[in-house]
Amino acid sequence: MDLFRLLHVLALFWMMAGLGAVMVPIWRAWSAEDLETRAVMLTEAAQAETRWLLSGLLATGLTGFAWAASDNTNLITTGWLLALEVVFIVNVFIFLPLMGVGLRRVRLLALQARKRGEMSEELQDALNDRVPVVFGTLMVISVPVMTWLAIAKPF
Repeated sequence: MDLFRLLHVLALFWMMAGLGAVMVPIWRAWSAEDLETRAVMLTEAAQAETRWLLSGLLATGLTGFAWAASDNTNLITTGWLLALEVVFIVNVFIFLPLMGVGLRRVRLLALQARKRGEMSEELQDALNDRVPVVFGTLMVISVPVMTWLAIAKPF
């Protein structure tokens, strides 16, 4: 059981590093005035999402399940764990895809604009879109909620 706990904690650090690697450029992009700087930052965030955040979320989910299974914890009848699973599932299946779609759209349009050598109106609209920052921030806000559920075990 200690091995699964260690692996899960390492996976949590991996997920948090991925979330930071994605959200810091996103927040910096929306505070920047220059559209080229925004495009570069959001491209960096899109690459960090696929390299770090997705794999960290996957590792966290798998190691958490393995830890619970090795500890003979019921995933359905344990109230705090069920709530934690619901928040995690909302992050993985709602917040992450919506944030990722916005980031990939900006990345694609930025690459097209660089090839043409000019900023397109479609890219400007995508850069002014708040979807990645909203859903990414919701993911960041959900982390303390998941932490509280795992530590306090309120129900």
